[in-house]
Amino acid sequence: MAIKKKITTKAKTTTKKAAPKKKAAPKSKKPAFGGYAIDFAGRNETVEQVFGKKPIAPSEMTKKIWAFVKSQGLANR
Repeated sequence: MAIKKKITTKAKTTTKKAAPKKKAAPKSKKPAFGGYAIDFAGRNETVEQVFGKKPIAPSEMTKKIWAFVKSQGLANR
């Protein structure tokens, strides 16, 4: 007796080709976030001098950085 083999056929799946992407027009360079450009070049202060020696929260770091930037006149707006 011959054993019949089961023939399975795989269903063909069709894939859609993605439409070619259009190149976006070159955008003009945006200013820094909030319009500020901060220049720390040439500064000699250490992190301890700016933040202090005790551990602080990130929100306090942000406040101290901006206080430092404003007091030293580092922000160009």
